[in-house]
Amino acid sequence: MSTPQNASYTITLRVHIPNSPGMLGKLATCIGDRGGSIGAIDLVDAGPDHLVRDMTVDVQDERHAERIARAVREIEGVDLISVSDKVFLLHLGGKLSITPKEQIQTRETLSRAYIPGVNRVASSIHDHPRTVFNLTIKSNTIALVTDGSSVLDLGDIGPEAALPVMEGKAMLFKELGGVDAFPICLGTRDAESFVQAVKAIAPTFGGVCLEAVSAPRCHEIEERLIEELDIPVFDDNQHGTAVVVLAALLNAAKVVHKELEDMKIAVAGTGAGGLACVKLLLAAGVREIVTCDSAGIVFDGRLENTTPSKLWLAEHTNHEGLRGGILEAAEGADAFIGVSAPRALPLEALKRMEADPIVFALADPMPEIDPLEASRFARIVATGRSDLPNQISDLLCVPGLFRGALDIRAARINDAMKLAAAHAIAGVIQIGQLCEEYILPSVFNREVPSRVADAVARAAIDTEVARRRRPMKDRQRDEVPMYSI
Repeated sequence: MSTPQNASYTITLRVHIPNSPGMLGKLATCIGDRGGSIGAIDLVDAGPDHLVRDMTVDVQDERHAERIARAVREIEGVDLISVSDKVFLLHLGGKLSITPKEQIQTRETLSRAYIPGVNRVASSIHDHPRTVFNLTIKSNTIALVTDGSSVLDLGDIGPEAALPVMEGKAMLFKELGGVDAFPICLGTRDAESFVQAVKAIAPTFGGVCLEAVSAPRCHEIEERLIEELDIPVFDDNQHGTAVVVLAALLNAAKVVHKELEDMKIAVAGTGAGGLACVKLLLAAGVREIVTCDSAGIVFDGRLENTTPSKLWLAEHTNHEGLRGGILEAAEGADAFIGVSAPRALPLEALKRMEADPIVFALADPMPEIDPLEASRFARIVATGRSDLPNQISDLLCVPGLFRGALDIRAARINDAMKLAAAHAIAGVIQIGQLCEEYILPSVFNREVPSRVADAVARAAIDTEVARRRRPMKDRQRDEVPMYSI
């Protein structure tokens, strides 16, 4: 049986072998017999009686890599010099660096970039504080802040282990949205300490993106920072997912010829992601939503397993007072949105839904229902997985959203901006292109961030949270006063 190739598990074996006929074939056969897929063979060094080669091999996982390495070591005459993992090689020394925009190679440049020239700029900012956006990195830099308490796939791994994840997210902000994002991993689990730490570093940044902070602290932290800072604060795991869910639902509704406001939505999961999805769906005009947690349907007056967020859900959803579990919630529903746990949605629930059911199973790494199994009954199926159609990924939202917020120098990110982002994402796909397996654009579609940024900027202006009448990119440099506020 051949090994499924996985870009996350590619190793390079550096081997010292005799320079004799058949030796390379023997080595390749050994690797192939154990399920390794050889991608490249490179010659590193050669001598009269020896060769040093690098062999790149795709493997299933770390244990598979160890089995292959062990087998290679047992081949007579072969010296396994090293085993390198391409993922770890990519992370050596970190994935980010700070690069100056101007090379300092002369005294003149030094005097302009630093003392004495910089003193004039610093004094200008002191006298006109808002010019800090024009004259420093603040205009295009956000803080990517986490405590490592709820990292996707990994859970509570702490701030140090979360750092490479945040570095990767920062790379994507730059690549997709042109936004400079700096990872900040805080060594505290106290909400007050977290808030104070972010407030203390806020003068450097034009926005704050919260990542991987566990519930319920994430709600308090975000609410406090939105209230106490004058720059945009956005919890990616909550609202980024919600925006893309709405975008997917807008297009899915078109495919099944239903109106969003007429649909009944069943939501499994009442944590940070589920609450954010429900709030944005309500803001988008959905009228009938029923939410479930591990104790069943959330309803007004339920005493079991309550939290402040569930009390809010009880007040604003399930107006018919339904009770029971996921099967009862799915009864007559047009769409199911899962942000809960693996296998939370039984197949029977799909049979109880309305015609042409829509299923978004977003639990990770294993969704609420097997996507292939769900497709037997559901008209449209979406997951968070990149190897299946209709991937619901916050990368479709967040880089462009912050691009737009920074361009217009927004003081905050409001519901109107989130709704604008969702409609922009959905609008990338033309009506004639929409189908069951294509309701969202690819995360690599470079049109998405710019469309989202423009829509978000317009919404910020319309709702009066923008401190610039139009994005800097739309203004000529010579139109901007030297000390423009």
